[in-house]
Amino acid sequence: MSSEPRLLDNATAGSGQYLTFTLAQELFAVEIRAVREIIGYGRLTTVPMMPPSILGVINLRGAVVPVVDLGQRFGGQPTRIGPRTCIVILEIAGPEHTQVIGIVVDAVNEVRELGAEHIEPTPAFGGSIRADFIRGMGKLDDRLVVMLDIGRVISAEEYVALSQAQQQGAGN
Repeated sequence: MSSEPRLLDNATAGSGQYLTFTLAQELFAVEIRAVREIIGYGRLTTVPMMPPSILGVINLRGAVVPVVDLGQRFGGQPTRIGPRTCIVILEIAGPEHTQVIGIVVDAVNEVRELGAEHIEPTPAFGGSIRADFIRGMGKLDDRLVVMLDIGRVISAEEYVALSQAQQQGAGN
């Protein structure tokens, strides 16, 4: 069994519903099955000694939830906080248990149905994010959307750091 965190109900990119969001002026999508909820960007509690992409933790109805900046995780600049910035709460099945995390995005757009005929395989050429983070490329109207494999976006090391952040945040 792989120790890499995986999306719940580990499935390949296929038809289904996807939450689309904007990050650094690019359009991304995650399977709606992984999305627990969407909340406004609020105050985070920083946790010492975490990788720069882990911004801190939030208290979500009594549960400590670590928050990741995907912009930094993808090797770019930190996400600029604006009026439409929000945190998408996701559930990822990990090696030992399900991890609930938040990802900071510039704006949430909409939930869209994508049929298999509108999904292309991951391109072989380079891009701003690693190819193994991508499930496929979706065609929405006249735009392309990067369909993320959120279970691969978070590495095994970061998964451990997220668990530590959650435990340290619970101790505060």
